[in-house]
Amino acid sequence: MIKRPAYRAAPAFLLLLAICTPPSAGGVEVEITVRDKKSGQPVPCRIHLKDSAGKPQRAGELPFWFDHFVCPGTAQVQLSPGKYTIEIERGPEYVRIGASFDVKLGEDMRLAYQMERCVDLAAAGWWSGELHVHRPVAAMELLMRAEDLHVAPVITWWNKKNLWADKKLPSNPLVRFDGNRFYHLMAGEDEREGGALLYFNLKKPLAIAAASREYPSPLKFVEAAYLLDEDVWIDIEKPFWWDVPLWLATEKMKSIGLANNHMCRDRMSEKEAWGKPRFVERLPPPRGNGFWTQEIYYHVLNAGLRLPPSAGSASGVLPNPVGYNRVYVHLDKELTYAGWWEGLKAGRSFVTNGPLLRVTANGKLPGHVFRADRDKGIKLDLKAELTTQDPIRFVEIIKNGEIARRVSYKEVMKSGSLGAVDFGESGWFLVRVITDNTKTFRFASTAPFYVEIGHVTARISKASAAFFLNWTRERMKRIQVDDPQQRQEVLAPHLAAERFWQERVAKANAE
Repeated sequence: MIKRPAYRAAPAFLLLLAICTPPSAGGVEVEITVRDKKSGQPVPCRIHLKDSAGKPQRAGELPFWFDHFVCPGTAQVQLSPGKYTIEIERGPEYVRIGASFDVKLGEDMRLAYQMERCVDLAAAGWWSGELHVHRPVAAMELLMRAEDLHVAPVITWWNKKNLWADKKLPSNPLVRFDGNRFYHLMAGEDEREGGALLYFNLKKPLAIAAASREYPSPLKFVEAAYLLDEDVWIDIEKPFWWDVPLWLATEKMKSIGLANNHMCRDRMSEKEAWGKPRFVERLPPPRGNGFWTQEIYYHVLNAGLRLPPSAGSASGVLPNPVGYNRVYVHLDKELTYAGWWEGLKAGRSFVTNGPLLRVTANGKLPGHVFRADRDKGIKLDLKAELTTQDPIRFVEIIKNGEIARRVSYKEVMKSGSLGAVDFGESGWFLVRVITDNTKTFRFASTAPFYVEIGHVTARISKASAAFFLNWTRERMKRIQVDDPQQRQEVLAPHLAAERFWQERVAKANAE
């Protein structure tokens, strides 16, 4: 079943009351109230309020970042006379509201809006989370309520800043509120010359403050993290960081950021920063970086590595709201913090920064491993549910890194079917949608489904293994460490990674 976008009706949700009172000191006082259309109760939300010049407006002490503030359902703002636009959102499960209004001298105002839920994924067992939050801990509960987000570890330590340096560590860093919302106080980030790794669920920070751009190797802290807790979750924050082949070769990474902070709400970060650059002529801006991210992820899967996709927005550093890039994890039972991570590990998930894409294959969720005899192969029937507020032309089936089929949005909307996909050999597939938003890479992708035919448990592409082998060698040439002994220490794990990828090339079973 495909649900049509409901955002066109949003302007009808606006009620405007202008009250003639003396002008407030410092401008006109505007009160904004946002209620749930069904319950009539105030609903936490995010508000983008801008004047005619596009300047974002603040609302007193309410949490503000870049171009928006969040509120518990009501907010008071002081505005100068003039024209204003307002956008109200509460994550992708609520219909966006967009409106404009005039502020007149001498007329304080009360603005009332109603938000309508377009889908309730939690009711269907899908629970939202994101893995890259740099916002103040004190604001987290309101931020998560305003985005209808259920899991959000908070980064409180990274290379040059440790919020626990002069504080006592919490005995239990996991905070639960509203019954089914969780944030963890001890997430961390090691971001240096080779890129960024995100650390989750440790009980104390890693001692990374003294690290330089290249020394010591990031693997020193990977090893230290596993010594602290063998169940630590380490996420590759973006697929194009220079050290990705190194990290993959350890086989100690748990996820990789397919929906990452280069994808912003109203723009793209068009360059790869200190990552492996794409061929811009083939993948032009503004959305080329998004396609490059996906291409690399498909190489990971083609190299025989089963790594679920993750999502993070870097709100507090880059111009994103909390939860703009998010990952939904499916649970068959009540949400628990540990259960959410178990579901993410199993790949029962999809990532998104807009469309809500739920797919089953022969009734199974993403992450499932289908097995068949060599002489029989397997045929898989794909069903989809899709909720979107942005135009979409096609739903795409990606098989072993290539587009196997495009099904028109209209066709899928009629039947909920994506047809069938056949496998005579081992491999993988996933389903994605990319919206027609021309400013940013707005998309959704399921985690992979896997297929094992006969005795071959994983498809290993020689081309993809060679892709990472060449990348490893390119990275080694870039290492800049003056001290000979330190340079040798940094180089050693890259040489080990080179051997890993050479072995992958040698045992490849597909081109």
